[in-house]
Amino acid sequence: MTSSALPSRWTDVSPRRLWIDRIALACVTLAAWEAIGRFRGSYWISSPTLVVERIWILAFNGDLWFHGRFTLAEAFGGFLLGAIPGCAVAMGLRSHPFVRAAFLGVASIGYAVPKTALVPLFILWLGVGPAAKVALVAAAIFFIVFYSTLNGVDAVDQKLLSSARVFGASEWQLLRHVVWPAVVPYMFGGLRVAVPYAIAGAIVGEIISSNRGLGYLAQFGASDFDTTLVFVSLVTVMLVVLSVSAALSRVQQRLLRWQTGSSQDPHAGAA
Repeated sequence: MTSSALPSRWTDVSPRRLWIDRIALACVTLAAWEAIGRFRGSYWISSPTLVVERIWILAFNGDLWFHGRFTLAEAFGGFLLGAIPGCAVAMGLRSHPFVRAAFLGVASIGYAVPKTALVPLFILWLGVGPAAKVALVAAAIFFIVFYSTLNGVDAVDQKLLSSARVFGASEWQLLRHVVWPAVVPYMFGGLRVAVPYAIAGAIVGEIISSNRGLGYLAQFGASDFDTTLVFVSLVTVMLVVLSVSAALSRVQQRLLRWQTGSSQDPHAGAA
C-alpha cells in the first residue's frame, strides 16, 4: 500500500507528534528492558541503568575514548578510501559505456564476495594493525557508494542533457549544473547507508584481531561474561552511527535547499 492510499490522519502527522511518539516508544522499550534485566539478572541481558552507569565510569576514566577513537579512526579512514573512489569511478564511467560494461562485470563479482571473508587476506597483507581494518571498511563502502552514485547517474534526464548541449554547454558545465545536482541525493543516500557498514566493518576486524577498539571491548566483555560491557559497546556504536547519519542529513539538506523534501533522499524510505 502506497502512502497516497493511506488515510490522511496517518500521513498528516506533525513533527511534534512524531517526536512525542518516538520518545514514548523509546521510554516503553527502556522500561521493558529494565524490567527484564531485573527479572533475569545482569548476567543475561543487563539493564539500561547498569549500561548508563558503566558508560559514565568508562567515559570518566578515559577507557571509552581510548577504545572509541581507534574504531572511529579505522571507520573514517576506510569510509573515505571507499566512498571517494566509489563516487569518482561511477561519475567517470558516465561517458564510457564500453568501459562501464566491462567494469560492472568485475564489480558484480567483487560485490558478491562477503567482505568478512577477506579479513584473513588483509591481515596477511597488512598485518594485525589498523590498516587491515581500514582496508576491510573500504572494500565494503566502495560498492555501496559506487552503485548508489551510478543509480543517480542513470537517473539524469537525458532530454535535459540534450537541451543543455543544444545551448552550447560544455562537458564541465553539464557535469556541474545537470549531472551533479541529480546525483547528489543518490550519493548521500549511499553514504548514509554506508555509515553503519563502516562502523560494523571496523568492529568485525577488531573482534577478529585487535587489542583495542569498541569491537575488542565487546569481545572482552563477552569472554569475561560481562554483558553490561557488551551493551556499552553496542550503545556507543549506535550513538556514533546516529550522530554521523544526522550530520550527513544536515549537509545534504544544505546542498539541496532548492529541492523539495520528498526528492532529496531516494533511500529515505529504506533507511
